[in-house]
Amino acid sequence: METLLEPLSYAFFQKGLFVASLSGALLGLIGVYIVLRGMSYMGHGLSHSIFGGFAAMQLFAAQFYAIGAGLWGIASALAITTITKRSRVGADAAIGVITIASFALGVALFAKFGTSGPSFENALFGSILGISTGQIVGLVAVSFLTTGFVLLRYRALLFSTFDPDVAAVSGVNVGRIEAALMVVLSLAILATLTVIGVTLVAAMLVIPAVVARMLTDSFGRMLGYSTVIGTLCGLIGMYVSYYAGVPSGTMIVLVGAALFIVVLLATGGRGLRRSAGLDSHS
Repeated sequence: METLLEPLSYAFFQKGLFVASLSGALLGLIGVYIVLRGMSYMGHGLSHSIFGGFAAMQLFAAQFYAIGAGLWGIASALAITTITKRSRVGADAAIGVITIASFALGVALFAKFGTSGPSFENALFGSILGISTGQIVGLVAVSFLTTGFVLLRYRALLFSTFDPDVAAVSGVNVGRIEAALMVVLSLAILATLTVIGVTLVAAMLVIPAVVARMLTDSFGRMLGYSTVIGTLCGLIGMYVSYYAGVPSGTMIVLVGAALFIVVLLATGGRGLRRSAGLDSHS
């Protein structure tokens, strides 16, 4: 017990533990919709796209990099949705072109001009101990916004996730719901960027939701399980990183991967069948 309590005597660890747990919960919650909609590649792509805006903003006003990166991510998400609906280009192709090009642009800008704000490494791999008070406030605000969106639009999100055609006929504005979901997703990725990093945030969007899917057929319970799993991954990953001397973002993802393996072995084929299915029994 003394060993477990030792890190809590440090203010930086207390802050890191709170941020890691909240980030895991946020990504776990929004990740359910990403996984059930078959949009896991979208989460991966948007995290890379936001990096492009992050780098570009360094050239103009580094102190406002969060605003630039957020707007860039939202614009990328809406562009992908629009291109997919209005052309013959598939979603995976649109994501590949827009987001990977944005990431390449970010790398090129960093290589050419450097940075006067957060470093290249922090953006890629996260720096939870270097997170500012303003970033923590932003993370809390995005978490409240996401939770409110999920609660207020629960039925519309549920309906449009599993049967968008019937939802549209029933009066649900599917396009508006999807656009709002993309905005919330972009904000969630941006808010957790400095905690887990571009290269790892996509994993935490997917792992808690997939593990939750292997545990239940209920959509409502899946939302709860995924949020709790994300929280535990953040909390345990932060603790393990302290003793192992490994970056916190990396360890959070490794804890999630280990949990996935444990649940997979425990549930066997039943868990795999659940994770492959998209039906709801809420």
